[in-house]
Amino acid sequence: MTKTIKQISLFSENKPGRLAKIADVLGKENINIRAFTIAESGDFGIVRLVVDHPDQAHDVLKREGFTVSETDVVGIEINDEPGSMKDVAELFAEGNINIDYAYAFIGRNQKAVLIVRVSDLESALSFLKTKGVSLLEINDLL
Repeated sequence: MTKTIKQISLFSENKPGRLAKIADVLGKENINIRAFTIAESGDFGIVRLVVDHPDQAHDVLKREGFTVSETDVVGIEINDEPGSMKDVAELFAEGNINIDYAYAFIGRNQKAVLIVRVSDLESALSFLKTKGVSLLEINDLL
């Protein structure tokens, strides 16, 4: 099985209360948000979420009228210390892996978790595995 994390992305108006609505919809379904990022583009934004039940989140958000998609992303566990990000970035450069976007958070075990969307997922996973990188699945984040 390929070690990836399913990310939920949704297109949303950039106005007060939209994030609250998203969080309310997910909270009512007992879906936990583990990480999120927002990228704005004028009057609209893209909210990207890592949640404990991505398929359920996709369905409920779509039912509530949001434009939703799912994307496989790479989850990497790294030490939470200076230089760790440099080491990972150098690995991506060495493997000629293009990063489309990334965001990070601190996991439950006090290690940093880097979420990365890459241009060529299978090649990136294969290369990172050969380098001994700690790849994560959603269950590793719960």
